[in-house]
Amino acid sequence: MAEVILAIEYLHNTLDIVYRDLKPENILVMSNGHIKLTDFGLSKDKGLSNTMVGTLDYLAPEIINYKKHNRAVDLWCLGCLTFELLAGFPPFFS
Repeated sequence: MAEVILAIEYLHNTLDIVYRDLKPENILVMSNGHIKLTDFGLSKDKGLSNTMVGTLDYLAPEIINYKKHNRAVDLWCLGCLTFELLAGFPPFFS
């Protein structure tokens, strides 16, 4: 999780990119043990967005309600990802 946080921090602070699709399927573990994020198809650079994109299990409330959203949606996804890695299923699974 530490490397995922560092990767998201780099995207936000250095590249000004909102990832919007953080999930286990988009995290690759390389042969040296470090991670790489993949699938930047839903990413947005610079500014607010109000498009409905992402994986349903990880969508932040702002995206579901079609409200303008920013990099905070990646923090919501990070929380959902952490829960899934600990529990073995997504947080809103039913």
